[in-house]
Amino acid sequence: MVRVGSRDESPDQTGFAHLFEHLMFSGSKHVPSYDQVAQNMGAENNAFTSNDLTNYYLTFPAPQLEVALWLESDRMGFPLIDQKALDTQKQVVVEEFKERYLNQPYGDAWLELRALAYQVHPYRWATIGKEISHIEQATLDQVHEFRQRFYAPDQMILGINGPYEIQKVEEWVTRWFGDLEPSGTQRSTYAMEPPPTGIRRQEKHGAFPAPALYMAFPMPGRASEDYHACDLITDVLSRGQSSRLFRGLVMERPMFSDLNAYVTGDMDPGLLVVSGHCAQGVSVDEAENAVWDELYKISNQGPSHDELTKSINQIEASLVMGRTNGLNVALNLCYFEYLSQAEDLDREIDCYRKVTSERIQAMAAQLLKPERAAILRYIPNEQDNHG
Repeated sequence: MVRVGSRDESPDQTGFAHLFEHLMFSGSKHVPSYDQVAQNMGAENNAFTSNDLTNYYLTFPAPQLEVALWLESDRMGFPLIDQKALDTQKQVVVEEFKERYLNQPYGDAWLELRALAYQVHPYRWATIGKEISHIEQATLDQVHEFRQRFYAPDQMILGINGPYEIQKVEEWVTRWFGDLEPSGTQRSTYAMEPPPTGIRRQEKHGAFPAPALYMAFPMPGRASEDYHACDLITDVLSRGQSSRLFRGLVMERPMFSDLNAYVTGDMDPGLLVVSGHCAQGVSVDEAENAVWDELYKISNQGPSHDELTKSINQIEASLVMGRTNGLNVALNLCYFEYLSQAEDLDREIDCYRKVTSERIQAMAAQLLKPERAAILRYIPNEQDNHG
């Protein structure tokens, strides 16, 4: 895990963390083809970038640990990034930008919603970048400068999960990573987003299959003691078929064909989001009013004892099941070490168990106010004159 995400970019050079993730598969000093060596050792690998971090992961037969460490240390310490590799990956990322964000209905939702919800924090652009030109104009010098700042051992966390003796693991890690030079980079701190002073709205009209609604409310960051209460608000609202939004607005009163509530989970203050697509014949105004009704209910009354118990049981089941997947354990260990300390992974369920119905109601009342909302609405052309 590399401590670099889209929030570490400058506003005029966005998308670099994600572009660099692609470049790290272009080969290294002793490994011309990373994927070929990984395939030969029976491994599966991939990577992803978020606002806060870039993750590279490799799942392999247990006896291959030292080969895996050699493979990772070579590309982290000695990547071969030349103009040809940069041109190739820029083209790949630009096509991804077009395919996923620009050329499908609602694809630009997160590009628009982030810019609506954030005014000053770098979370205001998506991981893919703010605009295609930032990728197209990226130079080799800029890419190398980015690598020197962030791709060094003092900016990385290495998580290993498997049937190993810790002493042997430490010996091999030192052998393969010990000679990599630290960057000395001090991570920037960012101006805190000012409190919202009124509802922010944006409407998009076009050839959309159905009206769609996205509502975002600023919420505390992942390390906050209030985070778990916010997460439980969204679980009570939309986790499972017995949840409030699904039961009330998808099944009993079909205002939406799908409707979800979730938190972004960002390390700095993030967003609590409610989003869905309207059912046939339902206007976005009607749908939005129905959602507000449900948000008012949880803000005024909070969840019942049964709703809270069910939500906490679901979270506990997910955490326990997550321990059965070796890759998931390694990723979580890295994440909690980045957030605070790896040992906090074992305390996570206790943080949820401590949350009361009264606490959820109080957080909902604090967060889910119209004057704190950023609302993005998609309206099909045929509904321009009504709804």
